[in-house]
Amino acid sequence: MSSFQLHPQLQQDCFSIGKFELCQVLLVNDHQFPWFILVPQRNDIREIYQLNATDQLTLIQESSYLAEKLASIFNADKLNIAAIGNVVPQLHWHHVVRYQTDKAWPAPIWGKFAAVPYTEQQRNELLARLTPLELLQ
Repeated sequence: MSSFQLHPQLQQDCFSIGKFELCQVLLVNDHQFPWFILVPQRNDIREIYQLNATDQLTLIQESSYLAEKLASIFNADKLNIAAIGNVVPQLHWHHVVRYQTDKAWPAPIWGKFAAVPYTEQQRNELLARLTPLELLQ
């Protein structure tokens, strides 16, 4: 059994939707943007370079896989991928689907708008679209 602990802020702001070999996959509870987060299931890691070499490669592979699937599923104009960590120190990698028509375009979305939570129906519809991700539960 894993002793991995997800940061409380990520628990509060996100839904866990599954995992890959290394990372938990989270959905940010903000209906304005299809916004996902990968969190390597390793405690006390703040930066990518702190992961061992195998985990670094796995993180890149899982991120690339997620990005490719999200671009296809959502017909994205662009994917914003970032590991910022100024508020949540636990290493986590944002994957945000962007459109030239979204309300923040072309600026970054970080801190621009208050979150608009998903309704249960919206969340269920979005999760149904994610079947191609083949997430582990």
